[in-house]
Amino acid sequence: MNTIFYVTAAVAIVSSIMAITNRNAIHALLFLIISLLSVSVVFYIIGAPLIAALEVIVYAGAIMVLFIFVVMMLNIGMEEETEKQWLTPKMWILPVILATVLLGIFIYVSREFKFENTSADIIDPRHVGISLFTTYLIAVELAAVLLLAGIVGAYHLGKPKKKIIHRFLIKAPSDIKGNMQK
Repeated sequence: MNTIFYVTAAVAIVSSIMAITNRNAIHALLFLIISLLSVSVVFYIIGAPLIAALEVIVYAGAIMVLFIFVVMMLNIGMEEETEKQWLTPKMWILPVILATVLLGIFIYVSREFKFENTSADIIDPRHVGISLFTTYLIAVELAAVLLLAGIVGAYHLGKPKKKIIHRFLIKAPSDIKGNMQK
């Protein structure tokens, strides 16, 4: 059990470092997804399958998809050479190895370990929902407003600027043709 924990933690550390140091935004997001998936495996190993499922659904699913949409919306100018590099196997070897290790660990843990003898009370999703929308309602709404503000801000930063030219400064097409003939 300790070996599985350490291997999963190593995958989380390596993928987090790659997410921070990667220059390509999409690759950094993919490494961040692998890091979040490894954290969910750690939660599953320590006996918290609900938190592991929430980690996968909320963070690795919804938030990362939101980040990818924001990156796509910003439309950062990519050169054709970098887009061609995405298809080379060299760029996909490390993420595939990390994801395969995580998948193998998760399959092994889900088959071998049953968490029926836990001493803590089992918290079902109903209690989590009630607690989120009663006790922690302000925190949930603040997180939603911050995400919305981030999306709106990214949209305004990424949209192309309109070129404003005064109507008296524009030369008429006939003037341009006349000057070219002279």
